[in-house]
Amino acid sequence: MTSAPPRNDLRDALVAWGVVAVLVTVLVRINVTLPAIGHLGSALVAVLFLYAPVFYAWRRTEDLADYGFHAAPLGRGLATAGVAIAVIFPVFALGYFAFYEIACGSDLLSNLVPHNLCSRYGGLAGLHAPALTPKLAEFCAVQLIVVALPEELFFRGFLLGLLERRFPPKRRILGGGIGLALVISAGMFALIHLPKDGDPRALATFFPGLLFGWMRSATGSILASTLTHAGSNILIRLLDLMVLR
Repeated sequence: MTSAPPRNDLRDALVAWGVVAVLVTVLVRINVTLPAIGHLGSALVAVLFLYAPVFYAWRRTEDLADYGFHAAPLGRGLATAGVAIAVIFPVFALGYFAFYEIACGSDLLSNLVPHNLCSRYGGLAGLHAPALTPKLAEFCAVQLIVVALPEELFFRGFLLGLLERRFPPKRRILGGGIGLALVISAGMFALIHLPKDGDPRALATFFPGLLFGWMRSATGSILASTLTHAGSNILIRLLDLMVLR
């Protein structure tokens, strides 16, 4: 019987992230859209995020459950996501409206807004309910299954799990580890968003990365972070539909 190769948590985390980062940089430049698949590059990135942990689980003789790929404890995961959504989403929505109101009213600050969005911003007077269409339902499903789940498995389940083994949290808040592993994994998450558009504002994803990582550490599962991650993306889409012409 052959023995399993020795495990080096930090090495495996860094090598996996480095290889994935290079491949993501290439894949996001595949500007091809296919029926039933959508943007091919984005679909391949999702597959990459899913199968990198699968490969390492096989190589390290581990299981995806070791990387938080399970729902248990279901109640704790759902409650954690529910509290985060109830507390953070209203604050974010208020900040969203305040940002556009202030930035789009200033020649200087309008440079902080994505290109041409101020010209489409209707202001609070133009606020309207988003149309509930099949396309919106498809967007929500994609955010949960194709975006949030693969990213959470790779960044919070796999990378953060390995990093916390190498750098155990110095302290815990409500059960979630706070330490170097959390910061490194959130930084990796933020940097992986740069290749798509090269926009440095993408680095702001570092902050939700901290929240998602805390959730995974606190619950032992990627359920809460996946739901909150998908919900965050959906919220931004809904807000855009409510104010942009």
